[in-house]
Amino acid sequence: MSRKLIRDPVGRTSGRGCADLNLGLWFGAVMYFVGIKNAAYAVLVVVLAAVFSAEVATASDTSFRDAIEQEKLALGTVTDSRLQRMVSEPVKQSDQVSFSKTWVDAQPVAAGDAQWRCLSEALYFEARGESVKGQFAVAEVILNRVESGRFPSTPCGVINQGTGKKYQCQFTYTCDGYKEVIREPQAYERVSKVARAALDGAAPELTNGATNYHTTAVRPKWSRVFTKTASIGVHVFYRDNYRATSVSTQSKP
Repeated sequence: MSRKLIRDPVGRTSGRGCADLNLGLWFGAVMYFVGIKNAAYAVLVVVLAAVFSAEVATASDTSFRDAIEQEKLALGTVTDSRLQRMVSEPVKQSDQVSFSKTWVDAQPVAAGDAQWRCLSEALYFEARGESVKGQFAVAEVILNRVESGRFPSTPCGVINQGTGKKYQCQFTYTCDGYKEVIREPQAYERVSKVARAALDGAAPELTNGATNYHTTAVRPKWSRVFTKTASIGVHVFYRDNYRATSVSTQSKP
């Protein structure tokens, strides 16, 4: 979040931004005149400058509090998952994804909470036959829904969203009447690593904000209205243009 200078009715800068500016100017001037050898004097003057700057900030305390309240309101619109990524340590470049089975197999065994398990199972039943890039793209759609504010706010909520009736859900494998049985443990191990990396924010964006997809074998009605954003592997991805809708992301029509 950028820091802004606060101006009073006559246009003078004040508040925390001005305090920081004053402190910076004091520090620059002191270091220029007294030099590094007189660092003790420099520290003393900087402390005095900080006290003076704090007094300036207090003079516009009301405006400063208003600005803080605006920041708090803005943060209140950020979802928990996005906020977590904002405060998490960035992924190192060398740790970022290479869309290959070799890269996936080289990753440590994945682990996580219920949200990770839900995403792993969705990737297994929805995309285990896809390329690694395609699996990341499917995971991205689920996480895009989590972030959208128009779907449930967790991966498990998104994946299990539905009416409770057969074939009336977002992901058909959750409501087709069949028990979900993982029969290919190696495939599950791989997609669980993909799920872990996706949740950790390690992969670059692939679908340009897509919230829906279908396979190339079908063309559901909603695909004629939504905006196509990408084609990856055997899946085509769409953005729903922020319209409230309830369409199946499963490949069946």
